[in-house]
This record gives sequence, C-alpha cells and structure tokens, in this order.
Amino acid sequence: MRILAVDVGTGTQDILLFDSSSLVENCVKMVMPSPTRLVAECIAAATRQGRPILLEGVTMGGGPSKKALSRHTAAGLAAYATEEAALTFHDDLEVVKSMGVTVLSRDEVGPHDKCEVIRLADLDLTAIMGALQSFGADSRFDAVAVAVLDHGFAPKGVSNRLFRFQCLQQLMEKNSSLSAFAHLAAELPDQLTRMKAVAKSVNADVPVLLMDTGAAAALGALQDPAVSRHNPVLAINMGNSHAVAFHLDGLQIKGFFEHHTNLLDAKKVDDLAEKLARGVLAHEEVFEGGGHGAIVISPSDSQPFLAVTGPRRDVLSGTSLRFHAAVPHGDTMLTGCYGLVKAFGLRMESWREEIDGALAADF
Repeated sequence: MRILAVDVGTGTQDILLFDSSSLVENCVKMVMPSPTRLVAECIAAATRQGRPILLEGVTMGGGPSKKALSRHTAAGLAAYATEEAALTFHDDLEVVKSMGVTVLSRDEVGPHDKCEVIRLADLDLTAIMGALQSFGADSRFDAVAVAVLDHGFAPKGVSNRLFRFQCLQQLMEKNSSLSAFAHLAAELPDQLTRMKAVAKSVNADVPVLLMDTGAAAALGALQDPAVSRHNPVLAINMGNSHAVAFHLDGLQIKGFFEHHTNLLDAKKVDDLAEKLARGVLAHEEVFEGGGHGAIVISPSDSQPFLAVTGPRRDVLSGTSLRFHAAVPHGDTMLTGCYGLVKAFGLRMESWREEIDGALAADF
C-alpha cells in the first residue's frame, strides 16, 4: 500500500510517499517550500518587473501570498483574480476588492496577454510527481492524504478566528477523538472550502483524506517511541504560523488550544500548557490574546507527558517546562505526514492492520 501524504504549512510542505512494504525510514520524503511561499515569490517577481498579475486556480492558504499581493497593489500595479482564487485572501470578496484586486467571474476571465498568470493551489500533484520521477522514484500511489489548516468559510462580519474555533468545538463535542479531524473527501463539511479545494486538486481516482494540520501533528507525535510509552500526553505542535496543543488520553481529547506562534514566547507557552494540563485554560484568555481559543472537555488529575514537535520549537528556548522533542520515525518535519498515514488506518478499517504494522515496525 502506497499513500502520498502532504502536510501543507505556512513555511514548508512536507511530503511522504509511504510504502507499507518498506521500512518507514526508507520511504521517500521531501521538505519543500510551502505553496503560499511559492505563490508569494511569483507575485513578488511580477512586482519587481512592474507587471500586472492574474490569479487563478482554487482557494488555498494565504499568509505570505496575501502580504505579497498587498505589496503588489500598494505599488500601483494591477491585480486580477477569479472568484475562487480571490477567496484565498478573504471570505468576503468586497474585502478582497478593497485590497485593490479586480475580482472576475468565470465569464469575465479571458485573455490577459500582459498579465503574469499565477495559479493558486495547496496541492500540485504534477510538481510532486515530477520531483519524484526526476530522481527515479516510483511515483505510484493508492491514496492521497493532505493536511491543511482550514479556517472555514466565515459568515460576513464574523471573525475567522472565532468561526474556526466554533467549528472545531462543535466537532469535538460530537467526537472527542483525534480521528474526528480526519475527513474522507466525500464527507467534508461545506464550510471547509480550503479542504474541498484540495480534494478537487487530486486528479486521480483514489481515496482522498483531508485533515487539520494540528491534529495530524499530534497523531504523528504519538508515534515517537518515548511518547508512546506515556499516557496522558500533552502534544504541542509549534508550527511556523500556528501553535496547536492537544491534551490526550490515548486518542481521546481532554483539552485543546490554538494560538499564533508569532504571539508566543517561552513564558506564555509555559502558562498555556500548564493551564491546559490542569483543565483550567479559558477560551477567552487565548482568543483575547490573539489566538483562536481553547476548550477543556474533561479535567485531568494526572500530569501529562509533554511532547513538542514542529519547526518553531525555538520559541521554547528558556522554558521552565520539561518536554520531549518528538521525532517520530527519526524526522520531526514529517510528523504531520506520519499522522496522516495513521489517520488513514483509523478511517479505513480494511487498511488498518497493514498501516499499523508498517508504522510499528520502526519501534
């Protein structure tokens, strides 16, 4: 069984071609610039050349690309975008227009010979397959799993931070397991427009699974041998953009918080993690501090084992916390990908034994 797992972040896209017939450590892996960074570089190049741009494709993650677009229009250069691509930058197209972008309907998109055409998508299978084939790697796969952080399509006037957290809270109230964050493509809720766009980008007749990046990282961190020996566990993923923490009893979620990494330092993480572990972290404290929020599903009487993963572990320099740097299967940058593979086993019963057996072989 071969699963192409892609964990799409703000800084990098981490790619694993999992093969259950091979040792996990021998599977093909890549850590590449994130799609939004690549789009940002294309926009910046057009800005330097003084060229107008046309953004087409599907809704994807923003961040660096949104900043680059703002710099482009601030320079007095024209920017056009199809409606679906424009939703990358805000759920309200009037806000996108206020950025100086001309939003085009499908009927209005025609030849733009003078424009630099830039395609938006979180998943570029053609590029990934090309990279694999250029090194002689077998690029066949039986399934695709992708992790993104989807804020959801927020109603007009509603904070996307608040809307995302409300959606997550409703999800955890129905099913407080990490597996609830893993959606097969046909099951995706309508508000998860970014995940739906990724599913549409998979031009192959194979099962497709979409998952939130934080939950994928937590599932991956649990595969570190030092972490797997403990229960409960508090797993924190220090991503380039978001810091996400799960207080776990096995796969059951006891508590959760999500914040923006650039608003945190070691002292703040110490405080948030300690309160989450005790089950006393309030949603308002995180939201009012610029994060998405927090939820405590059930309090804990025991001290959890603290595992930290993600590229921004440097934020914890000087922390008072005793934590283990999770390195599942020897690679912290692929933590989310290992979580995606595990999630396929959780959601596809017929594949579970083969996936679990391959993942356990490295222990």
